[in-house]
Amino acid sequence: MLNPMSNRWSLVIPVKTLVAAKTRLAAATGPHRTRLAVAVACDTVSAALACPLVARVIVVTADPAAAGPLSVLGADVVPDPDQGLNTALRTGAAHAVRVAPGDPVGALQADLPALRPAELATALTAAAEFDQAFVPDALDVGTTFYGVRAGLPFTPRFGGESRSRHLAGGAKELCVEGIESVRRDVDTPDDLRAAMALGLGGHTAAVVADLWPSG
Repeated sequence: MLNPMSNRWSLVIPVKTLVAAKTRLAAATGPHRTRLAVAVACDTVSAALACPLVARVIVVTADPAAAGPLSVLGADVVPDPDQGLNTALRTGAAHAVRVAPGDPVGALQADLPALRPAELATALTAAAEFDQAFVPDALDVGTTFYGVRAGLPFTPRFGGESRSRHLAGGAKELCVEGIESVRRDVDTPDDLRAAMALGLGGHTAAVVADLWPSG
């Protein structure tokens, strides 16, 4: 069995241009939509950086309004070539390999506002046992994490029904207990309420308090 602490992970987190972010939350969030998108990304990045198995976080974005706050948190920000999500992820992964060629590389969605460092560590420990692995989203349709061992091809297949594409590509689906916060991405008001039930990070909680002051 591999020692998961022998190499800590480089995690690549893609952040959309804010004008295009969280459009399905527009009706519920109104003028707070872009602020919420930044807050959610900040909580995701903060939790990832706090995970003991994460060596670095590489944010891929074309939006300076997101790049600034995420850089302040400690993320390494690289420009998004604006050729789609998976190209953005491959761009971040290439940067990670240049920085730390001996470390495993993972892609993590940016919309995990309830993410817990300990739960992410559980997922990364499980992923370290396989050449490539992924975590399905809470609906078992999409993907929230995809990772590969050091030196292996990084072939993310995010977007839409990505769970089936990652399975077809030979990645191991990680069905482990206690990683609910890793699976709970947020695209809709119902998703946000489900994340609230798990416990939001501080940045997102502050925006939600303005959205729904009564709780």
